Amino acid sequence: MKVLMVLTSHDQLGNTGRKTGFWLEEFAAPYYAFKDAGAQIVLASPAGGQPPLDPVSDLPDFQTEQTHRFAADPAAQQALANTVKLDTVSAADFDTVFYPGGHGPLWDLAESPTSIALIEAFERAGKPIGFVCHAPGALRHVKVANGEPLVKGRRVTGFSNSEEAAVELTDVVPFLVEDEFKKLGGLYEKGADWQSFVIVDGTLVTGQNPGSSSDVAKALLKLTA
Repeated sequence: MKVLMVLTSHDQLGNTGRKTGFWLEEFAAPYYAFKDAGAQIVLASPAGGQPPLDPVSDLPDFQTEQTHRFAADPAAQQALANTVKLDTVSAADFDTVFYPGGHGPLWDLAESPTSIALIEAFERAGKPIGFVCHAPGALRHVKVANGEPLVKGRRVTGFSNSEEAAVELTDVVPFLVEDEFKKLGGLYEKGADWQSFVIVDGTLVTGQNPGSSSDVAKALLKLTA
């Protein structure tokens, strides 16, 4: 099985002067879920090379068994430092795609024509697509063949308004995932803040927050089995 993981290249947290990027757990947990299942993994990002890590996600409070595993894995670190450019990959070469979150995707992947076209190619080929936390925001402009929003009428989740309020970034982010999905006609659902909550709707898999990362990857593996 061949898995594509798409990471953000955006490192500015709005106009705060603070850094953002991808969230470490949301990369590490799925990466090892796929790796331990024997998958071949390709990492991509809009700019290629080393994607920016949200520095908050590297703090001791946010470390997990899988982030510690990554810290002790030079091969994984090397792979992450050398992501291929997103415009060089094709959905035809992969069985599934997974987007880790962090706030970065709200700025670049949500608006990237390359990313939008890639997700549409996976969806139209009937291949599973997975997103966690803020990464479901990458679906904002994705459409199905008839031109309707992909999330319209679909059960979806993603970082909730209450979680965004808890990290005090409601007024910083370009849009709120929960509000955006509802506006697009998505059937947004959420579980308790910070607890794993994953929704599978056909080939679309979405997870609410960092704690959902591993479960999204496992759901994708089931769909590709």
